[in-house]
Amino acid sequence: MLKILGRNNSSNVQKTLWALGELGLEYTRDDIGGPFGGNRETAYLSMNPNGLVPTLIDGDTILWESNVIVRYLVRKFTPNSLLPDSLTDLARAEQWMDWQQTVVSPAVFPVFWGLIRTAPKDRDLDAIRDGRDRLEQVMTILDHHLSDSAFVGGESLSMADIPLGIMVYRWFTLDIERTELPSLYRWYQQLADRPAFKDNVMIGLT
Repeated sequence: MLKILGRNNSSNVQKTLWALGELGLEYTRDDIGGPFGGNRETAYLSMNPNGLVPTLIDGDTILWESNVIVRYLVRKFTPNSLLPDSLTDLARAEQWMDWQQTVVSPAVFPVFWGLIRTAPKDRDLDAIRDGRDRLEQVMTILDHHLSDSAFVGGESLSMADIPLGIMVYRWFTLDIERTELPSLYRWYQQLADRPAFKDNVMIGLT
């Protein structure tokens, strides 16, 4: 059986759990990282040298990097609706997945960390405000893209939506001022109606 190592409040772990839920796959999960620790132990580092979460164990296959795990699951457990049909659509899906990791996640981090993982007395309000402005710029790019399609990768949910959906949950849940982005909100509401998203992503921010 598939095994996930990582705490369920990690955005990166949530990507894998949401994908597993959409694919209807059975798995087990161990709490690793954050308050649970274990990610700096020798046994864990032998599987994941970065000491981060998640780690996927699938028999003799061990993988880390959350977007890689999502791609692996979607490609292995076919047929499924998350895998784009054409090479072009696959490349575009991976383009948006990589954009999440290189652009969106760094924009979310200072706001999330400042408001959720920092005590009020220690918060750098200027940094949080600047981070919110940068995050809005990023979300505006995604809103514009979604004005032409129902989902990130086209007219149905695909692996492209998973990394970005995790980030957009944070955008709509953090206690910040938000400019109205109608296409982004419409897409988010579609995600929020999906049981696998509700169960694995909409669990609060901690």
